[in-house]
Amino acid sequence: MNVHIQNGRLIDPANKIDSKQDLYIVDGKVAAIGTAPAGFKAERTIDAAGMVVAPGLVDLSARLREPGFEYKATLKSEMQAAVQGGVTSLVCPPDTDPVLDEPGLVEMLKQRAKALNQAHVHPLGALTHGLKGEALTELVELTGAGCIGFSQAETPVRDTTVLQRCMQYAATFGFTIWLRPQDAWIGRGGVANSGPLASRLGLSGVPVMAETIALHTIFELMRSTGAKVHLCRMSSAAGLALVRAAKAEGLPITCDVGAHHVHLTDTDINFFDANARLDPPLRTQRDREAIRAGLLDGTIDAMCSDHTPCDDDEKLLPFGEASPGATGLELLLSLAIKWADDYAAAQGRDDALAQALARVTSEAARVAGLAQAGQLGVGSVADVVVFDPAARWTVTGGALASQGKHTPFLGYELAGQVRATIVAGRVAYERNAS
Repeated sequence: MNVHIQNGRLIDPANKIDSKQDLYIVDGKVAAIGTAPAGFKAERTIDAAGMVVAPGLVDLSARLREPGFEYKATLKSEMQAAVQGGVTSLVCPPDTDPVLDEPGLVEMLKQRAKALNQAHVHPLGALTHGLKGEALTELVELTGAGCIGFSQAETPVRDTTVLQRCMQYAATFGFTIWLRPQDAWIGRGGVANSGPLASRLGLSGVPVMAETIALHTIFELMRSTGAKVHLCRMSSAAGLALVRAAKAEGLPITCDVGAHHVHLTDTDINFFDANARLDPPLRTQRDREAIRAGLLDGTIDAMCSDHTPCDDDEKLLPFGEASPGATGLELLLSLAIKWADDYAAAQGRDDALAQALARVTSEAARVAGLAQAGQLGVGSVADVVVFDPAARWTVTGGALASQGKHTPFLGYELAGQVRATIVAGRVAYERNAS
């Protein structure tokens, strides 16, 4: 289908475009920007007056819950949530059931996702068999099946000799290892940030040094092996200081942060709100401000939704017993816009929205190694989101397509509403379509 998106403000951080220009799509790819290509005849026209036209969002952490956890969410529900939130490419961790540690499982997941004809799914393969931290998986075969990297999800490798060997092997082939920095022992069983609030509430704590000790170990192993590492969901000021120093040293490292941690702190637990039970836990205001600064100065490469849908049986429990996680696919765009609005108000700059979009489009695509995603250069795959940055919506269970309805932002009014999502030139979602 030939699609003409007209009258919109085109923001493409990868190509440094931020101006009012039309976008032309032919055969699933971007054919031209500004002026129609020769002989172009639109089969579909989208009027984007007053709206932003941007690359489809790239989410670096979205659990789709299949296979194995269909009672929490299904591919169908979460893929619908993705396109409703403007996400056209997403990376899913390997902690499914069974774990994504065999090529056949990865191929099955990709085929199921492709059959739904919605967003592009890019799996992470398990770094070790069963995520047990003992035996290395067949990284080369998993890459051939479609994995873009390798992860332990939320299960740290306790034996550093095993982690060293994993990194040596990955470095041989140039694979990237995705690790969430957390010590296997310090803070084990904790449910909230260690500090005065957790003490007052009687909650077991996870100290910041659980993150920093793990970072020291990872960096030493990187120096020894030369492996490339992506750090998932940083949470502390002290941790970011170490990352900043490691980048200055020249270590091949990138990192992301969950959108929740950009806006919330441990005080948002309030009176044991299980929706704010996250992993890593929400930390202090000082940590949150460091995260915001890290997004600005490039220490943090990308913002992700950390989408982890949970059902009522997991969340309608005392805080300490509730499962960690929250839905986030449909909130990622709005939370990025909220950060941009806060940045603009504090800094008085007019590039805030472009900066925020870069963290969820081009920069996220760069981290994941997705050359065709997160940008709208001529000839690239036409993954596009059209949204109204001023439209406000209230976060309610009924407003979410995800099967997971639990988020600490329930009841919040947020700016940014998707008008249309285009995946490979096809309109995958349109609000109020006639």
